[in-house]
Amino acid sequence: MNLRKLHRQAAPLVFFPLLLAALTGVAYRIGSNLLDIPDNVANIFMVLHQGEFLGEPLMPVYVLLMGLGLVGMIITGLSMLLPKKASKAQPRRDHRWLHRILSIIGLLPLTISALTGVAYAIGTSWLGLSPRDIGFLLRLHQGYYLGSILWPLYVLVLGVGLVALLITGITMTPVFRKRRSASGG
Repeated sequence: MNLRKLHRQAAPLVFFPLLLAALTGVAYRIGSNLLDIPDNVANIFMVLHQGEFLGEPLMPVYVLLMGLGLVGMIITGLSMLLPKKASKAQPRRDHRWLHRILSIIGLLPLTISALTGVAYAIGTSWLGLSPRDIGFLLRLHQGYYLGSILWPLYVLVLGVGLVALLITGITMTPVFRKRRSASGG
């Protein structure tokens, strides 16, 4: 199986749901904690973040698919961190290089956030666990363990990092790549 090709083909499928999740997650946390936005506005961001707009039964399915999509992109992306062949040339500092650097930095926090977000949604929706019993998953998902000052900053950095990964990544997919003509020019 060619993981590089799978990564490139899956990217357009997960781009918009992950972009929506990143932007609305950041908007919710920063808006609630730092900007003191009204609860009804904050709830709109959370409805979008969790896919509640699909209805109660489909919300955990949406979160599961989104989380698995992100973890799948992380796993297939790991295969590209190792160079194909040794090269003495300096790597070009382009969007591909930036994507690689951001993926290394975001690997652990994005994986933790995806897995704990999925586990919390599945636990409360399908397994009937109370938010009180598995609230630690939500605290891990949000970086709450970092304290009241770093917590919103962590969410902001993680969200901006994911958006940057999505944008630098989508530019390398067949959607944006230049097509080679049959004449070779």
